[in-house]
Amino acid sequence: MKRWISVVLGAAAVAAGLWACKGGSKKDRGGPTVEAKMGTIEQTVDATGSILPLNRVEIKPPISGRIEQLLVQEGDRVKNGQILAWMSSTDRAAILDAARAQGPEAFKKWQDAYKPTPIVSSLTGEVILKNVVVGQTVDPTTVIYALADTLIAYADVDESDIGRVHVGQEARIVLDAYPNRPVEGRVFDILYEGKNVSNVITYGVKVRPDREPAFFRSQMTANVSFVVSHKDQALVLPSFVVKTQADGSRAVLLPPPPGSDQKPELRVVQTGLENDDQVEITSGLQPGDKVLLPQGRYVPQAAPESSPLSFHGPNRSKSDGQAPKPKK
Repeated sequence: MKRWISVVLGAAAVAAGLWACKGGSKKDRGGPTVEAKMGTIEQTVDATGSILPLNRVEIKPPISGRIEQLLVQEGDRVKNGQILAWMSSTDRAAILDAARAQGPEAFKKWQDAYKPTPIVSSLTGEVILKNVVVGQTVDPTTVIYALADTLIAYADVDESDIGRVHVGQEARIVLDAYPNRPVEGRVFDILYEGKNVSNVITYGVKVRPDREPAFFRSQMTANVSFVVSHKDQALVLPSFVVKTQADGSRAVLLPPPPGSDQKPELRVVQTGLENDDQVEITSGLQPGDKVLLPQGRYVPQAAPESSPLSFHGPNRSKSDGQAPKPKK
């Protein structure tokens, strides 16, 4: 047992020595700090939306019949007037099926005599949906292909923020599927009619990417940030170290000089741009100044006998509830 106590005391002594070498108590250091640095800060309006076609066109057959050949697949680029597929009318399909049973020569004769019907693109763009297979029976209500001229981001912006969004404004698109690959774009349209969902009015805002990435897919969830203000060379601090005083001013706590017994200094500062993470300091601090991080404060608890949950009544003596003294 004595040997074990000696080991513990020795380890405590070593730890105390290391602690002393590192600068002593928190009182001497003034607590942990953060440095005011030059950096980039921006204010944004954030909204959620999705990737959608700017113009979406569904290609349907002009007549009822059967699909004979599909010439394009999803992801292919097509031009207006390009033949996308061939189909047989209901009559041609019945004649060819009967001729096929008569042999190759009869089949070829009727195939040449009775020409198939082309299905033609009405838009220059990309195939985003192929909805049928060869041999499938279709009618004029069947969607064979869906085409999109270009993909954009569409976001619903709350009416309280729509006043800070305008056509031509820079925006950043981040997809849930690709969170580390932001796409830059610009607002090109703001809808005039809002939507009321659970008594919340929102307005649709369309953002065209500067360059449409290959990983864009229709209906992907998109988080769009509309850049309201931006500054590259700004003196910034984390927002949680800048406090608002009772008179509305903003202030930070500066640590005392090393080794001194002075209290931290409350420094009033002027602020500029601000977001959820950072605050721009326009006056009151210089680059490299240290600011104290906010610390939790210990609040002494009242004596147990004053607690309403205490077993000590208000008229009990202080000796009540104490452990009995051992009898001699």
